[in-house]
Amino acid sequence: MTVLDAPADTAVPAVRGQRLVPVLVGLKLTLLRNGLRLSSGRRAAYVASLVVTLLLAAVQAIGLVALRGHPQAGTLVVLLTAVVAVGWAVMPLFFPSGDETLDPSRLVMLPLRPRPLIGALLAASLIGIGPLFTLTLALGSVIALAHGAAAVAFGVIAVPLTLLVCVALARSVATANIRLLTSRRGRDLAVLSGLVIAVGIQFVNFGVQRLGRAGGMSSLEPVADVVRWLPPASALGAVGSASEGSYGAALGQLLLSVLALGGLVWLWERSLVKLMTAPDGSTVAAAEPSAGRPGADRSGLFSLLPEGRTATVMQRSLRYVVRDPKTKAAWVTALAVGLIVPVLNAVQGSGSVYFACFAAGMLGMQMYNQFGQDTSAFWMVALSVSSTRDAYVELRARALALLLITLPYTVLVTVVTAALLGDWAALPGVMGLSFALLGAMLATGAVASALFPYSIPQDGAFKNVVPGQAGLAWISILGGMVAAAVLSGPVIGLAVWLHVADHQNLLWLLLPVGAVYGTFTGWLGVRLAAPRTADRLPEILAAVSKG
Repeated sequence: MTVLDAPADTAVPAVRGQRLVPVLVGLKLTLLRNGLRLSSGRRAAYVASLVVTLLLAAVQAIGLVALRGHPQAGTLVVLLTAVVAVGWAVMPLFFPSGDETLDPSRLVMLPLRPRPLIGALLAASLIGIGPLFTLTLALGSVIALAHGAAAVAFGVIAVPLTLLVCVALARSVATANIRLLTSRRGRDLAVLSGLVIAVGIQFVNFGVQRLGRAGGMSSLEPVADVVRWLPPASALGAVGSASEGSYGAALGQLLLSVLALGGLVWLWERSLVKLMTAPDGSTVAAAEPSAGRPGADRSGLFSLLPEGRTATVMQRSLRYVVRDPKTKAAWVTALAVGLIVPVLNAVQGSGSVYFACFAAGMLGMQMYNQFGQDTSAFWMVALSVSSTRDAYVELRARALALLLITLPYTVLVTVVTAALLGDWAALPGVMGLSFALLGAMLATGAVASALFPYSIPQDGAFKNVVPGQAGLAWISILGGMVAAAVLSGPVIGLAVWLHVADHQNLLWLLLPVGAVYGTFTGWLGVRLAAPRTADRLPEILAAVSKG
């Protein structure tokens, strides 16, 4: 007998009221325990994450307690809480499969009412590493801010309220977008989180440096004055207001967090009702004939590519960049970080034009593990490679497709960096170094793709290597990058000598030398990788098909 076949008097009472809370809490604990039993690697990853989180939480708590009585403690607390709340809001969008036990779409076929289900899901959501870290933050913040009995009373309410608002925020966002996040478009969005994280880290680094020059936390007081009225930071802001004797303001701030919690639960309930009652049309699509579709033939920019196998391979590689989520994420992240690092350093006035070489390095890494991005579809490529010549044309075309993007982008980043710093004299030399580095990375990337291929799993935003192949990935990428640095050593040595010998007027020679040297090394690397690719096709196919 299934749940739907069960009589109403036996099925409904089992899921009403408080009885549903222990069921879902126990279910989450059971699934967590059974998931950790699947593999030692999963257990090790979870234990490592737990240990790191506990250490960070302990350091955070000690630091907050040490701030007790400091005039800027309130500013730091509300801003830190706001950052954590933003993390709770965006993480479900970037890690939709991070907490599969709380996916409400798995419960749509059960006779559950939304309101008691929300209470049970909220209780189950409090189990995990994230809630533990947030709870530690709230406790440490209250200890840092609470002075007097009234502030302590507000703190007793603020701690659980802050945690509940964060969890409800994450759950409401996840439920409202669960169908998107479990679709292909959602997975595409998730893998682009690497871009957001990479860009965010650079801006945080820039902000910290600017903060140090602007006079410390006091420069952020105007921002904190606004944030302390935004939930859930307003709950902890109420503790600070109560400590200062502003009980009316404290009550208002606390009330804002309570209203925010109620609003989030209401939105969560509406999304849950829609999810459990509305039909899912995400898989319904009109069949379109393949003829006449854009891109079905060589049109547009693809018509400019040379004829034959080279055009076919280049077109396939470029379509991967546009359509494959993992390939797109890698490219967008490389393009963004390759521009942000030199530009931000130039804006701060502490950078150098030679930071523009970072763009060539980031983009050159896309040449590594060329066959892994094909995954199991590589067997079609393998069937078309019957000789060393075929393998050479395949690798050459992939390198040319990469150069179509990397060469103009490298020139653009170099020119922008030189313009921001006003150092136009160094532009030819930096561009020559970038070309030499790019050619060296194309060469080592082609060889590494043939010798150390590994599979890229399609599930998970940040799962870029299947279990058991991490060693191959490290050897391929790190070993290849070291080899590329050594391979481009002659051009680097020439640049150093020209600077040391005070021949800056001859730095323009690096441009033709770097261009010729990069072209030669790239061609040589593809030549050397071709016979190894042709000989190792079965091994490459087996390695890249494991995902």
